[in-house]
Amino acid sequence: MKYSVNIGRDSLALAQGYDIDASYKDLCAVCDAIRYLKTDRALDVIDGVVSMQRPILFNAFNKHMGSRHELGGRKGAYPVKAAKEVRHVLINAIANSRNKGLDEDSLYVVHASANKTRIERRSPSKGSLTWGRGMYGMSARTHSDLEYSKIELGLANPGTASLTSRMKLMMKVRNPVRQQKTKPLAKPKAEKKAEAKAEVQAKK
Repeated sequence: MKYSVNIGRDSLALAQGYDIDASYKDLCAVCDAIRYLKTDRALDVIDGVVSMQRPILFNAFNKHMGSRHELGGRKGAYPVKAAKEVRHVLINAIANSRNKGLDEDSLYVVHASANKTRIERRSPSKGSLTWGRGMYGMSARTHSDLEYSKIELGLANPGTASLTSRMKLMMKVRNPVRQQKTKPLAKPKAEKKAEAKAEVQAKK
């Protein structure tokens, strides 16, 4: 199947999964959570969802969904099935980056999308009807649709020339450099006493 990436693919490591039996709405939420993250951080986010320790933010499709204190009171959930599918595709993309000779330690998820591909209608067994206001006092036959989805992931290094300025900006915003604060060394007691004596003598 073709990819929907509209930038240069020579320096991208792409992977996709199709005909996935999972909710495309959950897949979209997981893709939004890992987009523009470094690959190791993206795997940490997915593993947190699979272990039910880190919820995913749902900006859309969140009707009747509970809020999570981990997300600051915003609505979220644990789409475990969707996270497992995205993790499988992400590992394939990392493997494809090795074949292209890209630096695996400095890759970012620059492209992540999920879409619904096809719908199959499933009908119940013969004679399974529901009472309602339809013809002859019975409504239409009950059915449940089976939806299939598709995932696309693209990895690239931050110095890739084909990346847009917005992509590079979002990679910096979503991956801040954490600087460790170093505490000043404590002075020994002898020096503290000598300084205190010097201050007292200066005041005299």
